[in-house]
Amino acid sequence: MNPATAPTLFPSAPCGDVAAADVDSATAHLQAILATVFEHGPDSERAALVVTDQRTGLARALGEAYRRNLPRARFIDFDSVAPDAVLAAFATLAPDDLVVLVQSTNFRLDGFRLRVELFKRQLKVIEHLHLDRMPGIQGSYYIAGLAYDAAYYRVVGPALKQLIDTAASARVDSGGEILTFASPLESAKLNIGDYSGMHNVGGQFPIGEVFTEARDLEAVDGRVRIHVFGDTAYMVNCPPMPITLIVEKGRVTGVENSTAEFDEVLARIRLDEGEVWLRELGFGMNRAFTRERRVDDIGTYERMCGIHLSLGAKHGVYPKPGFKRKDARYHVDVFAVTEAVYLDQRQVYRDGQWQV
Repeated sequence: MNPATAPTLFPSAPCGDVAAADVDSATAHLQAILATVFEHGPDSERAALVVTDQRTGLARALGEAYRRNLPRARFIDFDSVAPDAVLAAFATLAPDDLVVLVQSTNFRLDGFRLRVELFKRQLKVIEHLHLDRMPGIQGSYYIAGLAYDAAYYRVVGPALKQLIDTAASARVDSGGEILTFASPLESAKLNIGDYSGMHNVGGQFPIGEVFTEARDLEAVDGRVRIHVFGDTAYMVNCPPMPITLIVEKGRVTGVENSTAEFDEVLARIRLDEGEVWLRELGFGMNRAFTRERRVDDIGTYERMCGIHLSLGAKHGVYPKPGFKRKDARYHVDVFAVTEAVYLDQRQVYRDGQWQV
């Protein structure tokens, strides 16, 4: 059957709990991503392979949106073929071809680390993960998060990076509580849909983040209120009131207004690592996700517009003396009540927006 005339993954909208209007939005957002980020239009001479499942309405909706945008692509239903058939399809692709992975959970192929192995083959990759964690209205939030505003991401992101890379210090005001980074910051990394000069093209979507950490981890002190944390199931956990972390010399030494679930997170880190380090300083940029507009998947919500931090010794991007990769087990995202952010004396965040 000609892919251009193949039936849609769901012939009649709405699809499950995803409304037809959201499918139309997904189609428009993915068209912008394909054209602007990956330079892969409907008439591209490069091959495209879309591997998806039909377990959730959101997965079926994204699959339909890709069908509308990629009429020449090959589509594989992950659950209807053997793993060897998926691997064989990957083997037919050449460098700079495109692979899209639409996963209600996380596809597993024995001994094959999907994105890592595809990047080794110099393939472009768009990955959608853990869609089953975002039912109902969360599917609408997720689709909204796919909107690609190049003028925003490609101007504000690099401007934030320049300020981060030259700052001697930083402060996060979480509503009267101040967390101070009395140290220059590591060279910031961008996740803004611009892969110019990068070895790998693609990653997990939605995007929208600039991240760093203190060069001197022990130069981080103060207090910060968090409104969400990643729990032991990698899901968003929203306590009834913000939890205050007390940070001394880069370590969480106390908490106020904690919950049993957050105490469990801290206990696990302390059991395996001895103490709770605070490492990543993330500048989330995706305006579809806010304190009120949440999705349950922590890896998606990490893009939320505002500050997120990580607890635990694990952060493979920034090696530090004394931190052995084999001993660093935890990287738990927590999300600050973000009232204001300062790089040196310059305020770069207020009124829910980045100001650069």
